[in-house]
Amino acid sequence: MAARSEFGGYLTARRAQVTPADVNLPATGHRRVPGLRREEVALLAGVSADYYVRLEQGRERTPSAQVLDALAAALRLDADGRLHLFRLAGIGPRATAAAVPERVEPSLPALMDAWPHNPAIVYNRAYDVLASNAIADALFHGWTHSRNLLHVIFTDPAARTFYRDWHEVARNSVAGFRLGHGAAPDDPRVRQVLTELLDQSEEFTELWSRHDARGKALEQKRFTHRDVGPLTLTMQTFDVRAAPGQELVVYHAAPASPSSDALTLLGSLTATAREET
Repeated sequence: MAARSEFGGYLTARRAQVTPADVNLPATGHRRVPGLRREEVALLAGVSADYYVRLEQGRERTPSAQVLDALAAALRLDADGRLHLFRLAGIGPRATAAAVPERVEPSLPALMDAWPHNPAIVYNRAYDVLASNAIADALFHGWTHSRNLLHVIFTDPAARTFYRDWHEVARNSVAGFRLGHGAAPDDPRVRQVLTELLDQSEEFTELWSRHDARGKALEQKRFTHRDVGPLTLTMQTFDVRAAPGQELVVYHAAPASPSSDALTLLGSLTATAREET
């Protein structure tokens, strides 16, 4: 039943994000909802309004793949959103209720250590950082607040200075966590982190209610580091095939840029600090 409730909530949240103009429908009459009405989604998807209402309310439990595809098109879902929709409907693979893997493939830390100027981390579906190289530890200030990225973003006051585009980082992180939650909603660690953040952060709770679901892609992040100043780094994300649910993230700076110089300085400071200990 929980999956069905989540499915209906996702439909409701996504249609609220699509306007009539987005799908070439006239915006006539008084509208009580910010996005599409239920009957408009039904029209676009080629199903009856009653059937669509039953889907949102959880009274219809067996939507076909064809219907889901039509709903994904009507709600303008991207590939990640479509995958999430299928998972919530029970079509598509989901992880078991076993705990998120806590062990990192042994060869990964050695590979990450070979990148002294590229911060690299491995984290799981719960956004727990399971491994990091020395320059990543320096970038994230030694993880003094937490080694869970979501806790860092939403419960560490310093994060709002560290991440220069904090609101964008927060939105993207919640959307990524939602996608992972959809893959393993019964994972105990994922559920624990979700419960903690819903209790501790109103901003997380508000973003969670939007039901955005998308994975990480090639993107830039802007930081302000207390020792080396501003950095703009490109982030690459890779699935760890040996441990489903884990991702490897590697940051790099544009060659001959101020951010590259800052990373080099950070690497030097890190090496010096290690020699002194």
